[in-house]
Amino acid sequence: MTRKFSISLLVAIVVVILINVLGSFFNTRFDLTEDKRFTLSEPAIKTVKKFDAPVVIDILLDGNIPPEFSRLKTETLQLLASFTSENKNIEYNLVNPLEDETQTQQTITDLQRLGLTPANITVEENGKVSQELVFPWAMVNYKEQTVKVPLLKNKLGSTTEERVNNSVQQLEYAFADAFTKLTIDEKKRVAVIKGNGELEDIYIADFLTSIQEYYNIGAITLDSVAENPQRVLEQLKEFDLALIAKPTEAFSDGEKYIMDQFIVNGGRSIWLMDKVAIEIDSIFKGGGSALAMQRNLNLNDFFFKYGVRINPVLVNDLYFTQIVLASGEGNDSQYNPVPWYYNPMVFSRNDHPINTNIEAVRYQFANTMDVLENDYKKTVLLRSSPLSKTEGTPKQIGLDILNTPPDRESYIDGNQPLAVLIEGAFNSTFKNRVKPIELSNTLDQGPENKMIVISDGDVIKNQVRNGRPLDLGYDKWTNSTYGNKEFLVNCMNYLLDDNGLINIRNKKVSIPLLDVEKIAAKKTKWQLINVGLPVLLTFVIGIFFGIYRKRKFAA
Repeated sequence: MTRKFSISLLVAIVVVILINVLGSFFNTRFDLTEDKRFTLSEPAIKTVKKFDAPVVIDILLDGNIPPEFSRLKTETLQLLASFTSENKNIEYNLVNPLEDETQTQQTITDLQRLGLTPANITVEENGKVSQELVFPWAMVNYKEQTVKVPLLKNKLGSTTEERVNNSVQQLEYAFADAFTKLTIDEKKRVAVIKGNGELEDIYIADFLTSIQEYYNIGAITLDSVAENPQRVLEQLKEFDLALIAKPTEAFSDGEKYIMDQFIVNGGRSIWLMDKVAIEIDSIFKGGGSALAMQRNLNLNDFFFKYGVRINPVLVNDLYFTQIVLASGEGNDSQYNPVPWYYNPMVFSRNDHPINTNIEAVRYQFANTMDVLENDYKKTVLLRSSPLSKTEGTPKQIGLDILNTPPDRESYIDGNQPLAVLIEGAFNSTFKNRVKPIELSNTLDQGPENKMIVISDGDVIKNQVRNGRPLDLGYDKWTNSTYGNKEFLVNCMNYLLDDNGLINIRNKKVSIPLLDVEKIAAKKTKWQLINVGLPVLLTFVIGIFFGIYRKRKFAA
């Protein structure tokens, strides 16, 4: 018996040693989760393969942090472990930025100067409410370059569970995006189209600054088309995408043909269009009202060919953003936010990589679009709310509407398209037509292509303070932040991303979280079970063995 036991023990030891030896040669990970949260997508894996030197990632989530951020920290560490398994050059560590309590205020100031905005979290525990300051960021360092990675994803009206799930869901894309920025070999080129009354540079400055990490940016002016159209087209063909931000002057047929040939030759494009001329500043300067009129840009046939029609109407939406009205004078001035039904707050339906998991987008005097039947694939990226309606033009728009409650029964024309993605092998708008100008090497049909049309030019417009541009999506009057920048960056990346990196945003990850209310209600019950049950079982087992021993030895 003893000899058999010794042999079995020896065999077990040999097997354990053999498994460990084999394990040192073969590193295999198995993802048994239902949503495959620990399995990296192929585009994400490609982003880390290029690293040929150490990559150090500092995660600013160490120390005493609220429970929801502990879950976020755990998920971040597990994700980075997956990236490390693909490239051993990746190293990561936890950092407590507020560890030195004597330098807390200075540290907070320094971090904010770097653009690391803190999250002020209200923590309620045992009936006590406290405020915790957390910096949910990671810093990726590679070859003297540093990229900031936001770990927290906020959305208007989200619960704690939704905020955690939103944050975890975007982690893989956030880190893969950062790795991409650090390893871009050759940046694609974006042309900002000028010459037709587009937004001034200062009003699109924040968006252009945001995409500089991905792309090189230049300007193309269409004014020269009348003099040398061939040269303008050749210059434009050197770019990969054209950005047309809120033109206010009509395109000539020659300018339209230049843009047509750029697109048919494979150039991507984003069009931010206002079909109605009206500005909130005009209302303020006009004594409280202004006339909204149709704007002729001479592009109806152009967009019709691609399957969309921008209508000269305004969207009036009960899901609105606010404007601020001033009252009083001098030091007694007060600024009061009021509802403005012509500034829709557009929530995404999360049905495409571009619009998945983004904050609400702010529109201002938006138009609607008709999506027409043709051979191209069209995807509506954003819609007005179900509680919206359209108003024709010309129309006098005044602040007096604030004095009259909206007639909710009239809001029956909702879910209107406000942003449309068009994909396909595009045909020229001028096919089988007399050409307005002479160009060489023109095409009537091109390769597979993509374009996005947005029926509001102000979606890309940032506000200005003291002559400096503010963050796109931030409203300095109401101190609110909307998802305009993320939406437009996603549009740009989708159109120009040949590696499919943005498709990671479609990955669905969910975390089962504990119900805080149930925990509080049943706290005493489970404490008694966890503490009392082991004691009771020990007592019962002791009695049982006592009786057993008495009977055994009594015999």
